Amino acid sequence: MNILAIDTSNQVMGVAIYKDGQVLAEYTTNMKRNHSIGLMPAIDHIMKETDMKPDQLDRIAVAKGPGSYTGVRIGLSTAKTMAWTLNIPIVALSSLELVAYNGFGFAKYICPFFDARRGLVYTGLYEQTDSHLAVRKEEQNISFEAWLGQLNEMEESILFLSQDVELHRSMIVSILGEKAVFPSVDQFHLPKAGILASLAADRDHELTHEITPNYLRLVEAEANWLKEQERKRNE
Repeated sequence: MNILAIDTSNQVMGVAIYKDGQVLAEYTTNMKRNHSIGLMPAIDHIMKETDMKPDQLDRIAVAKGPGSYTGVRIGLSTAKTMAWTLNIPIVALSSLELVAYNGFGFAKYICPFFDARRGLVYTGLYEQTDSHLAVRKEEQNISFEAWLGQLNEMEESILFLSQDVELHRSMIVSILGEKAVFPSVDQFHLPKAGILASLAADRDHELTHEITPNYLRLVEAEANWLKEQERKRNE
């Protein structure tokens, strides 16, 4: 099976090519820049490096969020366009799950998170089983302090993974103490398109037109529109 994986859901942009059980190539950038500019050149580069032709692809894998609204849209729209053009299926996976898999084999409980500003985070809790990660606490957009309070009720250690970990390390440690575990290598905090591709090989695909972004909350414009409609109904 040949898979092209795309992740533009956060600051890290990644693409990877997977073929017959192994990741052939992976391209990653971690810079504050517009992914709409760099994505297609990255895809073109990695396809040429692996001698992969578009018509040889069997499916597209894409990170569907949560994360940057713009980033999520860029990845999904690119994946959908390619899948529709090539008439191949899409597998869309959670951006948080991808980060969580960086900790597979290192801890029983793994908490990936992305900073969502104003004291909020996108997060969830994963539990390692023999062969995969299972969702222990559903992904949500929540006050990080409140979330850490929930995690502190657990007795086990928890591995925290996030490119935003330094923004919140002191709060994590102050609430969880020694139960909070962090990787010694910063690279474990970054999502990997190779993991996305590998996971997608064993997941069910979705109909292209049914795939939706996983924002975990309404974008501000939509939220304001709903509030305005509610106000008008109450007049």
